[in-house]
Amino acid sequence: MANLKEIRNRISSVSSTMQITSAMKMVSAAKLKKAQDAITAMRPYADKLTELLQNLSATLDADSGSKFAEQREVKNVLVVAITSNRGLCGAFNSNIIKQTNLLINDTYANKDVSVLAIGKKSNDAFDKLGCVIANKSEIFDNLTFDNVAEIAEMLMEKFVEGEFDKIEIVYNKFKNAATQIVMTEQFLPIVPVEGEGNANLDYIFEPSKEEIVEELIPKSLKTQLYKGIRDSFASEHGARMTAMHKATDNATELRDQLKLTYNKARQAAITNEILEIVGGAEALNN
Repeated sequence: MANLKEIRNRISSVSSTMQITSAMKMVSAAKLKKAQDAITAMRPYADKLTELLQNLSATLDADSGSKFAEQREVKNVLVVAITSNRGLCGAFNSNIIKQTNLLINDTYANKDVSVLAIGKKSNDAFDKLGCVIANKSEIFDNLTFDNVAEIAEMLMEKFVEGEFDKIEIVYNKFKNAATQIVMTEQFLPIVPVEGEGNANLDYIFEPSKEEIVEELIPKSLKTQLYKGIRDSFASEHGARMTAMHKATDNATELRDQLKLTYNKARQAAITNEILEIVGGAEALNN
């Protein structure tokens, strides 16, 4: 009977776990809808603004080029690693950490690489290496364009002052609830569009090219970072919903197996008791 009691306890434990994962799945599904609508609505605007920025930077003369497009010898690199503050979302965070480690140990192996952590998971992973210059995990408590713009302004300031020669953003791009694509985008310096088609574009600047550059480029960079964080935010809920769905299915399957094992053990125990009773009766008759 001790074996039956142990199985009953395991069934109860698995059932409780299944209720928790099912609830987490429904919560993530509700949050995903809002996050998905937000990134879907802003992505065309952000992409078009980035395209316009790149085309504009390609038309600038060398002497009048933007300070954000300055190409320098890369010695100091900053990687903005965007993860979540919580786990239980499959490989969502580990993929970003793995890609960031690849940049540190491979792509920029001979450079001085620092990390700006957006999300507690990236801060926990890279703080041990002593390369985290700042932790902006609180951004997810109030994810607005103005709050993200402050981080973007800090990045632009560090680049202009020469503290970093290159800034990369690593994040999960939202495709659907089950698929997130790890992206590595160059934030600064601005990469102009290559190709003859863009070189032939004829722009009319009003009021002037300098004023357009001064206003458009910072806004575009802020929008690029905001889009990356929004993409990551939607991807997090999609990954967690998928992970909790799989966990619920696994818990259901395990519970069913345990119930089958319990029923078999209980049936065997009852059979043994019947055999003992029959054996005792036979002994008395003899």
